[in-house]
Amino acid sequence: MEHYQAPLEDMRYVITDWLEAPATWARIPALQEVDAALTDQVLKEAARFSSSVIAPLNATGDRQGCRFAEGKVRTPDGFPAAYQAFVDAGWPALAAHTEDGGQGLPQLLNTALLEMLYACNHAWAMYTGIAHGAYECLRLYAPQWLRERYLPAIVSGEILPTMCLSEPQAGSDVGLLRTRAEPAGDDGYIICGSKIFASGGEHDLTQNILHLVLARLPGSPAGSRGISLFVVPKHLPDGSQNNIHCDGIEHKMGIRGSATCALRFDNALGWMLGEPNQGLAAMFAMMNSARLYVGMQGLGHAEAAWQSALTYALDRRQMRAVSKPAGAPEQEADPIHFHPALRHTLLELRVHTQGMRMLGYWVAHMLDISQYSNEAVERESCTALTLLLTPLIKAHFTERGFFSASAALQIFGGYGYCQEYPIEQTLRDSRIAMIYEGTNEIQANDLLLRKVLRGKGSLGALMDLYRGEAALMADAAIWSEPARVFEQQTCRIEEAVEAIRQAESTDPEAPYRVAGAFLRWLAVLSEGYVWLRAVRVSCGNADSPIHAEKLESARYFFDYCMPKAAHQADQVRIGLKASLPFLSA
Repeated sequence: MEHYQAPLEDMRYVITDWLEAPATWARIPALQEVDAALTDQVLKEAARFSSSVIAPLNATGDRQGCRFAEGKVRTPDGFPAAYQAFVDAGWPALAAHTEDGGQGLPQLLNTALLEMLYACNHAWAMYTGIAHGAYECLRLYAPQWLRERYLPAIVSGEILPTMCLSEPQAGSDVGLLRTRAEPAGDDGYIICGSKIFASGGEHDLTQNILHLVLARLPGSPAGSRGISLFVVPKHLPDGSQNNIHCDGIEHKMGIRGSATCALRFDNALGWMLGEPNQGLAAMFAMMNSARLYVGMQGLGHAEAAWQSALTYALDRRQMRAVSKPAGAPEQEADPIHFHPALRHTLLELRVHTQGMRMLGYWVAHMLDISQYSNEAVERESCTALTLLLTPLIKAHFTERGFFSASAALQIFGGYGYCQEYPIEQTLRDSRIAMIYEGTNEIQANDLLLRKVLRGKGSLGALMDLYRGEAALMADAAIWSEPARVFEQQTCRIEEAVEAIRQAESTDPEAPYRVAGAFLRWLAVLSEGYVWLRAVRVSCGNADSPIHAEKLESARYFFDYCMPKAAHQADQVRIGLKASLPFLSA
């Protein structure tokens, strides 16, 4: 999006006012040097890089795409130089530990950086997006010599990692994968098999690429219990070429500047991460952060769509409006943002985008606390909440990012369907995020089945937190009624969980039928929580334009968006009672 302006004021509001993050960092020794001034400096530099270096490559990269010939991939013109600028500025090291050559800054700031990168150029940002997750995976599971060899290279940006999971017959069901790993000398393994949909599996941004590959050992158990994780570099430590071949790249609907590769491991040499047959546990050290970052893709698309739509709606004139703001001149045609139908669209874009930012940054902030806090109870609480909310962030943000792009395109009318305006590309690019890193349907199942029904009370702790916020607003004039309705929904969703448990005892499919509606219900409540907190933060500062806007947005949310919780609750109730018919071929 060539005219993207990073929402720095809103980011500062979330980080400083809503989260009060600098106060939290001040009491955590590892983060004490991070303050509001440093935060502002990082945000400004990230905004400058995103808007001036990679945003201008977005449309050209989409139209040119990646080129494949003789096993090599060339990224769009300007992509390698932009990556070198990214490395030279030290961005890969932002949230890495200082002992590995990193800057030791909070994940919260890295999350804000990623939002800007994805808003400006999703395809380019794909090459860097998994780097931190892979770094954390190696840090936790690699033997010492592998950590020493590859961690500094990832942190410096000298090397980029990929995740090689999918195979033609094994997508969401990773237990079907067939790639094999045979023990070799010096603790190495010979890897044989093919992978598809490997983002950045081959490119010209770095000389070396570090592939994280799921494979089976001889005699391993069937299904997902028999999967191990291996690190397989494009170039071996002695500099020689490993036996990895790119057989082609996909021709895609969107993110065309991102090389989505088919890779063939033909007796390639690799090394195990973690324990045998425990590859999924090691992989999830990377997947959890990756899913938060994919959520940031949804937020980035929503922000880009909102900015595009608002800019166009302020300029485009069509028909006379029935009513106008005080002082608006009489003329033959008014800006289309005066018309109620489009005001609804624009306001919904604003409140969901800003609500997602509060929610996503909150989860990133809890990740920092779970890693760095000196208080064990606080670490455990934040870890439990982030595990619960991660699938919601991934699914809800990416769905909302796509729907926001579609709604924004409607503002443009026929022009939005043409390449003249960037919203057409935003819509195409945003669609993939609902599919990869675990489809949104898988996320819904994970949330309800694994995190709620099989979890250890994290939903109850989350609802207690949400009700506590509502209680603070119980006597707050016009906000008492929204707080009451919100509190009722938090109780209702816990009652629904018990109903789902009872239904599952006689109907094992029941939780799967309602998982999607349950996730969307919890998403509405989670946005309700962040807007209630925004009201409390902003009520005493209504003279400030941004705080006044927050109160206005919160009112819109509780009037027009919060009622959707009741609809999703009804969908859960119906789904528990009504089975789904099977479709014949």
